[in-house]
Amino acid sequence: MARGYGSDLLDTVENTKTYRLGIDLASTCIKAGLPATYVAQVFDTTRMTIHSWFRGGVIRYAKRAKIEVFIKLVEEDLAKGILPCKNLRDARAYLKDMVGKPINSANHKEPS
Repeated sequence: MARGYGSDLLDTVENTKTYRLGIDLASTCIKAGLPATYVAQVFDTTRMTIHSWFRGGVIRYAKRAKIEVFIKLVEEDLAKGILPCKNLRDARAYLKDMVGKPINSANHKEPS
């Protein structure tokens, strides 16, 4: 199973007082149980880029609208009780349904 979010990221998300889109994305992903590795595939970027965004790093203008829509959809599904995901398989299936493309497993031992 892929590692969860670290305590330093959780502290950053919880203690940031100013609005940052990446930190909002992190908060949403944490609440929804969506791993950064899978989220990176949704945005056609790397896991390291996602972690940079999660800590308030610069997000290119071209990605901002897609991130805002993603956050809105995930928050709606949280409110409906569809999320949070209980495991990696559920997270992968949820994101596959959302974006209409396969999400590759983060761990070769994870069941399909």
